[in-house]
Amino acid sequence: MVDAFFSLHPIWQALVATLFTWGMTALGAAVVYVNRAPSAKTLDCMLGFAAGVMIAASFWSLLAPGIEMAEQMGQIPWLTAVIGFMGGGIFMRVVDKFLPHLHPGLAIDKSEGIKTSWQRSTLLVLAITLHNIPEGLAVGVAFGAIAADLPSATIGGAIALAIGIGIQNFPEGTAVSMPLRREGMGRNKSFMIGQFSGMVEPIAGVIGAVFVILMQPILPYALCFAAGSMIFVVVEELIPESQRLLENIDIVTMATMSGFSVMMILDVALG
Repeated sequence: MVDAFFSLHPIWQALVATLFTWGMTALGAAVVYVNRAPSAKTLDCMLGFAAGVMIAASFWSLLAPGIEMAEQMGQIPWLTAVIGFMGGGIFMRVVDKFLPHLHPGLAIDKSEGIKTSWQRSTLLVLAITLHNIPEGLAVGVAFGAIAADLPSATIGGAIALAIGIGIQNFPEGTAVSMPLRREGMGRNKSFMIGQFSGMVEPIAGVIGAVFVILMQPILPYALCFAAGSMIFVVVEELIPESQRLLENIDIVTMATMSGFSVMMILDVALG
């Protein structure tokens, strides 16, 4: 089975990898079917851990390879990195500003983006979808980069990124579905909304892989773009949500560092 995966075209590899990350999200969301719900402190630590994984992945799996590829392709490495990284952040800021969405745990009058009369569940799904697109895009770009046959683009590094995103998707799925369950939403609906956060990743992954394969000169920019998008999500959503309870800040910080360490080990060991 492993050999079959390695023999696939990078686009198919990206699809399989992002189906895995979606599956991990669904597994995390399925915690709503467990009788004993995680405490608020546990959920905060889960979000902190996910933030740490994403920060590490942004550098080790995306920014660093992007800078190396830029140099190999004769580009100005620091300029490519800045343009791509800031471009990802600006893109997410623009989408975040205009797309109607609502973060879990907030009242509907706290919705962001253009004001609409859409239902609360629709706004929640849009928020989850918005902030999971960068993860799928990052995995897709990493696998698509393999087709460029550059030394800095390795199958091990792409697999490490997919595993890291999958690991952080488990607590992310739980952190989305459990608050909905606590608000009185049914188990099935809470699970469906929670796992939906990962459903967009295979779509974004395939798009990212196809895009960089067809337009290889922009590959370093695409890697840095994905990194910037992920950092935006971490700083704008994951870290603030994980530290709402001041008494948990220290332990959440350690959970964030643990997540960073896990992703760093994965990338260095496999990449």
